[in-house]
Amino acid sequence: MSDSPQLPFRLPEPTSERVDLLVVAGEHSGDEHAAHAVRGLRAENPESSICALGGPQLEAAGAQLLYDLTASSVVGIVEVLKSYSFFKVLFEEVLDWIEKHRPRAVCFVDYPGLNLRLAKALRERGISIKGGGDVKLLYYISPQIWAWKAKRRFTMARDLDALAVIFPFEVACYADTDLAVEFVGHPFVAPEYQSPVTYDPAGPFLLLPGSRKQAVERIFPVLLSGLSAYGAEDTAVLYPSEAIHEVLEEARPPSHVRLMKTGEPIAARAVLTSSGTMSLHCALAGIPGAIAYRTNALTYLLARLWVKLDYIGIANLLLKEPMYPEYIQGRAKGEALATELRSCAEDQERIAQTGEQQRRLKGLLDQPASGTISKWLARQLT
Repeated sequence: MSDSPQLPFRLPEPTSERVDLLVVAGEHSGDEHAAHAVRGLRAENPESSICALGGPQLEAAGAQLLYDLTASSVVGIVEVLKSYSFFKVLFEEVLDWIEKHRPRAVCFVDYPGLNLRLAKALRERGISIKGGGDVKLLYYISPQIWAWKAKRRFTMARDLDALAVIFPFEVACYADTDLAVEFVGHPFVAPEYQSPVTYDPAGPFLLLPGSRKQAVERIFPVLLSGLSAYGAEDTAVLYPSEAIHEVLEEARPPSHVRLMKTGEPIAARAVLTSSGTMSLHCALAGIPGAIAYRTNALTYLLARLWVKLDYIGIANLLLKEPMYPEYIQGRAKGEALATELRSCAEDQERIAQTGEQQRRLKGLLDQPASGTISKWLARQLT
């Protein structure tokens, strides 16, 4: 992406006279989670009018896609600064659209860098309920205030009307605010949810370098070096978009490495993955593996100062132990990753331990008796 504005059109008019819900999801994972919620909401309320700033999965779930935000997602402080002018143009256009069309509610999904600023601006403009207006502001998937920027919880309580969280421990993180917070279970453990990965001890090795261009450019070559050092041949790589496919091709993977767009589930024997959403998919599927992660050096140094966590992988954080050993920055090297692949594929004790950790993880994330994210949204719109 260049550093100049790239919004060559105004957001389209809604196809319905009255918009019940506007969903704002800025990343591939948010698009996926939001699509799951919208699909369930439409099943219960088929007449609901839903618009979205998201991606192709929200559109497939029945939302009117106003703009594909997933094509513009960036990560890291340096990368965000490079794209500042673009996001400034987009930000103002979204505010103007909401002010004009007044959806009954806006549901922000993750992506706090953009979404919390939108919530604040909607309050300051007098559009949201907290600002004296009539638009309800909802939030699904909490920012990781338990990792950094914990004081965000107070501005969230000031600007938002309700929050749905996907990890049970997050409810307590907001106990000293008046924000209505509810644990709705994790979408990956919903009975109807189909994981993109399953475990098969006879399946291929799996590489998951991520969904953001800048991260994939740094991580994929490292994963390939681990694969080469181990000597694995039957290997698949999942990618979420054509933009990421192009990055993978530029790394010139060996011919035995298959590049596959995320779609039909793939069964794998072991995985090397970045720390994102797909790592949790793999953990819940019981696939033995390890995490490798590299980012911009400045972003990493700042993160070391601001983030105080024992792990970066969410499965490791939830279990409070390294289900997936983590190799970050300089530790992410071919020989170390090759050793992990060998253990994951050949060590029966390691394989059995992964299965036990998988069962515990599912228990932690199961949906509560109060219902799903779709039911939560339906209650918020009544």
